[in-house]
Amino acid sequence: MEKIIKLTSDNIASEHICCAFADKKCLPGYNLKKEWLSAQFGNGYTFKKLDVRGKVFIEYVPSEHAWIPVEAKNYMFISCFWVSGQYAGKGNGKRLLEECITDSKEQGKDGIFIVTGDKKRPFMSDPKFLKKHGFERVDTAIPFFELWRMKLKTDAAEPRFMDSARTGNVKTKNGIVVYYSDLCPFNDYYINVSLQQYADSKGVPLKIYKIESREQALNLPVPLLITSVFYNGKFVSQLVKPDKELDAVIMTMLNT
Repeated sequence: MEKIIKLTSDNIASEHICCAFADKKCLPGYNLKKEWLSAQFGNGYTFKKLDVRGKVFIEYVPSEHAWIPVEAKNYMFISCFWVSGQYAGKGNGKRLLEECITDSKEQGKDGIFIVTGDKKRPFMSDPKFLKKHGFERVDTAIPFFELWRMKLKTDAAEPRFMDSARTGNVKTKNGIVVYYSDLCPFNDYYINVSLQQYADSKGVPLKIYKIESREQALNLPVPLLITSVFYNGKFVSQLVKPDKELDAVIMTMLNT
């Protein structure tokens, strides 16, 4: 059985971080993610992965340092959780989740929470998996976001989405607006290069906002930090592959 590795300031330079490590065009974003992780380690941010060349990892952080518009006192927040390819369906997700549960109990946390969708969606955990392993849905937000939590103490207060993150709208009503951070190594290329090229080719106004602090993340208009894309004021996608997913969404909206 492959061992689980915890990334630290001492080994992050030599260890891969699972996502985008084989995608050369995303190399700058990959390095930015490593820099972001290094800066967050001091806040208790944890990245654990299987010792393999694949996407098998979990990331979590105490709620007091979480970059997410959720009210949750003394919880652990799972910010990213991914098991894919040949490593899926073999108990690796359970192993990684147990690492988070153990660490959370040792730190005296009241519970663990995660933000996902109403079904299995790209870059978001499967709610069926969460339910199977003891999580319960406790809140929802437009259009499909769900807040799931696992209590570790019976008297734990329920986490909830901040009101500002429930509407799924932004003030800019013309063109594309995108919020992103260095949490995802794909973002730098697909937003600053691919999305910019797409907007230019379509003649669509584009505003890009990079989230660079927890304070900014707490004011996000939707409860998702990885990437949030809006078109004409409304949330449309958590993905930025413009020539595929985003183009299809925008064309549908224009024809309705």
